[in-house]
Amino acid sequence: MGIGDLLRSATIQKLAQDALMRMDAETAHRATINALKFGLAPSGAPSQENLATRFCGLDLPNPIGMAPGFDKNAEVFGPLAKAGFGFVEVGTVTPRPQQGNPTPRVFRIPDALGVVNRLGFNNEGHEAAFERLKDRTPGQTVGVNIGANKDSEDFLADYVAGVKTFSPLADYLTANVSSPNTPGLRNLQAEDALRRLLAALVETRAAQPRQTSILLKIAPDLDETEMDSIARTVLESGIDGLIVSNTTISRDAVAGLENAEETGGLSGRPLFNLATRRLAQMRLRLGPDFPLIGVGGINSAQSAIAKFEAGANVVQLYSALVYGGLEMIEEIKSGLSHAVIERRLANVSGLTGVAVKDWAEGRITL
Repeated sequence: MGIGDLLRSATIQKLAQDALMRMDAETAHRATINALKFGLAPSGAPSQENLATRFCGLDLPNPIGMAPGFDKNAEVFGPLAKAGFGFVEVGTVTPRPQQGNPTPRVFRIPDALGVVNRLGFNNEGHEAAFERLKDRTPGQTVGVNIGANKDSEDFLADYVAGVKTFSPLADYLTANVSSPNTPGLRNLQAEDALRRLLAALVETRAAQPRQTSILLKIAPDLDETEMDSIARTVLESGIDGLIVSNTTISRDAVAGLENAEETGGLSGRPLFNLATRRLAQMRLRLGPDFPLIGVGGINSAQSAIAKFEAGANVVQLYSALVYGGLEMIEEIKSGLSHAVIERRLANVSGLTGVAVKDWAEGRITL
């Protein structure tokens, strides 16, 4: 590709991003999904060798994942992999289709590069996602984020159903018990409830022909006692990893800004410091070897590097793409690779945990 082609490509991407930002947030999201389905996505460059990593038994070309919430119905995991992601997590998927909460339910906070959503697990259900995933191209690493229907009489049974449905084809499963937009869901993070849930998931997995890794996704709105409890329960449970963190109900980082008072979970840049501190605090509780995904507020190579330094083995992002577009992935990958070279590390895993205590104790912020 010549200089002229690069300039034209950059111009087209800028025009497309400007057009999306003039749309309602949820309409823009649907337009982006449709564009990806029709092949109108940038193709990422092959990942640098020093970004290859292994996570929960999976060999990834790079440690940058698409967080759940973007591809709720497993429609575009292939194009996302092509765009440069090392792995994609689809969902959250519930057993039965559900509409989610009334619209409007997604709100940008442009002055802070933040997003508030109260979507409420809107999705087409297990069957639709399974049909799209069953024939996927080999080599695409796809996790499935499972949840419970809002009107379910038994949340635990819904998660068990997710393990049964997706164990045959998911590369890993995530139990999402930390969305603030399904009433009562976060109560599953309490010690007794969490112990029952994780025991049921592990027992269900043991009965499946394929032993798929199970991860748990937690909220950032936890105190020290709650983190102690979750760490203890997770280590005893036999699950394979933890994702820190989901969106926050706090508005401290965006107080007074447009849309800041909308009900729902806050994501994007304002979540970064809180989520990264919680990540480091959980790393200290879980030890150096427990697999952790760091998510929340990444919008640059610098912030991605900080997530690794705070204890992440791999990372995910989503909300930053609302403002920066998919081309941000290549910028982050390039910055990570340069950091590995400059620090004379063998690969990206050498960044993990090098500043975990400083992040955990609040001595570092971005």
